Amino acid sequence: MDNIAAQALIRFGFGRRGQQDLPGDPAAWLRSQLSGPDRSPPGPSLADGFAAFKQDREDPPPPGTPRRTGTLFKGEVDALVNQAVTTDTPFRERLVWFWANHFTVSLRGGRTAAVGGDYIRTAIRPNVTGKFGDMLLAVMRHPAMLLYLDGAFSVGPNSPAGLKNHRGLNENLARECMELHTLSPASGYTQEDVTNFARLITGWSVANDAESAGFRFRPNIHEPGEITLMGQTFPPGEDGGVAALAFLANHPATHKHLATKLVQHFVADDPPPDAVRHVAGVLRDTGGDLREAALAVVALPAAWRPLTKLRGPQDYVLAALRAADLPDDKRPDGAAIMRGLGQPMFGAPFPIGWPDRAPEWAGPELMMRRVDWAYGFAGRSAALDPVQVADASLGPLLSADTAQQIKSAGSRRDGLTLLFASPEFQRR
Repeated sequence: MDNIAAQALIRFGFGRRGQQDLPGDPAAWLRSQLSGPDRSPPGPSLADGFAAFKQDREDPPPPGTPRRTGTLFKGEVDALVNQAVTTDTPFRERLVWFWANHFTVSLRGGRTAAVGGDYIRTAIRPNVTGKFGDMLLAVMRHPAMLLYLDGAFSVGPNSPAGLKNHRGLNENLARECMELHTLSPASGYTQEDVTNFARLITGWSVANDAESAGFRFRPNIHEPGEITLMGQTFPPGEDGGVAALAFLANHPATHKHLATKLVQHFVADDPPPDAVRHVAGVLRDTGGDLREAALAVVALPAAWRPLTKLRGPQDYVLAALRAADLPDDKRPDGAAIMRGLGQPMFGAPFPIGWPDRAPEWAGPELMMRRVDWAYGFAGRSAALDPVQVADASLGPLLSADTAQQIKSAGSRRDGLTLLFASPEFQRR
């Protein structure tokens, strides 16, 4: 394995899976993954999720018995982990995980366990190589986001329901959409803009019945009248909210914000300004085409410099599982390991999602947890030859010193522990 192939597998994917064939042209291999539809397996529908939630509430299972939503959720996260471990299009899969983190929904949203899998499957996956505006609209209409950030419960003060029941706006969804998902505070929007955007998307709610589970616009709670957002006037009704999202999706500040996050994720904790400008320009010129943005990242000279980023716990676990390439019945519970290492799936504590910089993951306790887990995982994988696994997973990125330590380890378990705990394996 040459240096370029190793970097392509690690920086843009989740590492090499066992002895999988190496790409002869790494850049072309990465580009090829961005064509065609996503090939993820199907899963429970929104109706299935809401039904499980309703059954849990109306007919709670006996003590000690898993809740129906808990069983459904475990199946969903196991499927996500399995897809990342086994996929032959790891760049595309990493983009799914990147955008899912950008548009974080968390279990603290109550019903996310019931509908989080569908959210990834229907709002994120189909759009990772499409237009950002389409992904944004799909996310903002999905019950997982509407419930997580309380958008489904926001009432226009002057709507029929607001006037009758004296209920009012909930600005959570509007604020996080502007601050985290699109513009960022650097754009200079005001609190009045947040409030007006919240008014624009009142009535965006959720239907949880079996026949029509999903997004539902409720006119009786929608704020009437034209509304101005950042100098642009939008009409009342559902179409006004759709138009406002299209405006935010293609704002220059949004392009810069997205470019910064993409370059930070794939290149460096401190994104090179010229790389950010280039990717932002691609987003501007293509109307927010995420495939073209991803291709622009691959083409950055900085993207092929030595690996410096620290793998977060999720990335680290996926890389180790791919490197070991254990049979399905021998592979440990990846989602449980991620939770133990401090990064549970659908568990980000705040809407900003999981951090993407080394200082957040490099604390002594978190790193010691990795070493402890590496030792346990090495025991499960002790039939493997650590020298072969090291060569297959890191190749020329493995330092001579680490390679010698692995080779001279007292046992295969010790050698694998040294590999999985090594500085080289921690980087991407």
